[in-house]
Amino acid sequence: MRKILTAAGVASSALVLGVLVAGPAAAATASSQFEVVFPGQKPQTLYSVDNTAALKDGRMTGKSMTYWQILEDQVVDNSKRFSSFKITSRIEERLTQSTEDHIVTTRTCDLTQLVNDNYSWFLDEPANNCVAPATTYDGELWWSSDSTVVYDIEGDGKGAVTKELQGSPLIHG
Repeated sequence: MRKILTAAGVASSALVLGVLVAGPAAAATASSQFEVVFPGQKPQTLYSVDNTAALKDGRMTGKSMTYWQILEDQVVDNSKRFSSFKITSRIEERLTQSTEDHIVTTRTCDLTQLVNDNYSWFLDEPANNCVAPATTYDGELWWSSDSTVVYDIEGDGKGAVTKELQGSPLIHG
């Protein structure tokens, strides 16, 4: 009986040690939506962005997944909708939970052709994900992923529109 308990104790100690060495894994996502009304007979469209911050293997990652759908069943005007549609994904850190964000890494992705060529997009694929470069995680800081979309509607004469989107919840510890 003593050998069984000793073996069980060694196995459970190894399991606990493995969990401690592996470290925490965490992910946090926030979603934002905005509608775009186009001139003429182009379909009104709802755009959504999921900002995800994730901790994996001691690295903080951040990505912004963009997807969209038309809000009308009838597509009347098949012409180009955007002159430009870009998203900038960021990994941000804070010294405390309530202080301001500081950008650690950033990447801007040009989705103009993708959004012009597809009236709707629901898939999570590399084409519609903008991934900021990963960075070394520091558990003393508070981390999040955030993004900004800047688009220019073709032919409306109003210029670029900027949408600041909801950042992910904070990861800490």
